[in-house]
Amino acid sequence: MQSLSGSLRRFAGFGPNNSSHLEKWISGAGGLSGILGVLLISQAYLGLSGSASLVASMGASAVLLFAVPHGPLSQPWAVFGGHLVSATIGVGCASLHADPLIASALAVALAISAMHYLRCIHPPGGATALTAVAGGESVHAMGFQFVLTPVLLNVLVILLIAMLFNIPFPWRRYPAMWARQRSQSPPADRGRARAPVTAAPEIRSMAAGGSAAARADESGSLHPADILAGRDYCNGAFGPDWQVRRVIDCRVSGDNAAEVVSYRVVAGNKRRLTGSTSREAFANWARYAVCLNENSWQRTDPEFCQAVTNAPGGGRTNRRIA
Repeated sequence: MQSLSGSLRRFAGFGPNNSSHLEKWISGAGGLSGILGVLLISQAYLGLSGSASLVASMGASAVLLFAVPHGPLSQPWAVFGGHLVSATIGVGCASLHADPLIASALAVALAISAMHYLRCIHPPGGATALTAVAGGESVHAMGFQFVLTPVLLNVLVILLIAMLFNIPFPWRRYPAMWARQRSQSPPADRGRARAPVTAAPEIRSMAAGGSAAARADESGSLHPADILAGRDYCNGAFGPDWQVRRVIDCRVSGDNAAEVVSYRVVAGNKRRLTGSTSREAFANWARYAVCLNENSWQRTDPEFCQAVTNAPGGGRTNRRIA
């Protein structure tokens, strides 16, 4: 019975939630402030009924910006380009094709392709393209002005709120490049014993005395000695080049620098690809070690990865993503 239950959980993608209560409430408060700002802008230009469908797409953006602020789909260019490109395509499809069913489907399809080419994939952008076609007469009457007001204004408002809201929380700094300049973890929940997990995908605070993260911050890559079998490492790139590799095995072929590292790409570009390289070359590629926390990869040190992997549910989570 337990085996069946585990299989169903893996099939549904139901994994452990290791984020603290504080992190959950901070995310919710951020969403509240972001959507309030969007509502004020949208209602000023479209009214209550006309703004409802557009705010729905911005609500989806709020989930990404405030729940996973360091995810690739949450970064400023993804949000900005995703919404504006999709809105432009949606207005164009609405004006060129009279059938709303065909125009709606075409708008979403073209928006997806455009976001791919422009490297600004942002799932809520599909909803914005759909709103431009199916948003009603108040949206249609605006034509391409819809792209500027309220879409552009809404995007600027929610991005600004995300930046300002996360400033007091060093582990949540937005955009992600700002978080790399600081190393601090969220305070742990009081009165609760649990594995030490940071907000996703955040930077864990560690002593500078020879730690893997400290070496990574100073040199831009990890030391060869920090590359361990069974651990996951990220190159720290954004966009299509972002990649997470899992070290499968380390085989000595002479001195330590020439040791061969076998790996498998478990997330990002060329997922499921396997390869091998020297330990030194792998360390030069790796920006930092990462662990999977719920559905997000978080930056940490190899010792912390071991703690997460050994925690209840941690090993299952890593195996499921591979």
